[in-house]
Amino acid sequence: MYTTFKPVISNTLAAFLFIILLPIILILSLLILITDGLPIFFFQKRGGLNEKSFQIIKFRTMKNEGDLTVSAENDIRRTTKIGLLLRKFSLDELPTIFNILKGDMSFVGPRPLLFEYKKLYSTNQKKRFLVKPGITGWAQVNGRNHLSWNEKFNLDIWYVKNQSFLLDLKILLITFFKIFSNKDIDFNKNISDIKFKGNNENN
Repeated sequence: MYTTFKPVISNTLAAFLFIILLPIILILSLLILITDGLPIFFFQKRGGLNEKSFQIIKFRTMKNEGDLTVSAENDIRRTTKIGLLLRKFSLDELPTIFNILKGDMSFVGPRPLLFEYKKLYSTNQKKRFLVKPGITGWAQVNGRNHLSWNEKFNLDIWYVKNQSFLLDLKILLITFFKIFSNKDIDFNKNISDIKFKGNNENN
């Protein structure tokens, strides 16, 4: 029953928050433009419901030049000063409200990963595509960047099997607490390569 009404709830809440947060979105856009120039937003192809792709939109927090190799070390090196602030309080996620309004995402669900990972998933891991991806999720409130890939997938699949209104509410409340306590933001220092490499991934 809840899964039927969840999109309506998400879209209604997203529309309300967009109106409330629009001034903040405009101010942050101006700050990024002044300090780092264009582009203001970051677009990337991600995997969504039923394995379909969509373009996620976030505030740009990284420099576009230099070594663009995806790794925890480069992530730190390329992050801008204002990007650090945006990530600290997850403000870079504010434009993702547009993805919810478009129907690509929900507030709660497995985090959308790079679409290029699609060919690397096992049959069990593909179960994360049975629901819309979310801005936050069960894996995000249980370790986030400190988790291994296998741990993230296991938590995502657990959520798919157990999603409910109360669970989503719990995840949102924990997310709110973690944002202001600044927990689990940085990547695990023991993981040098943050890209998913497939089912033989040791991390």
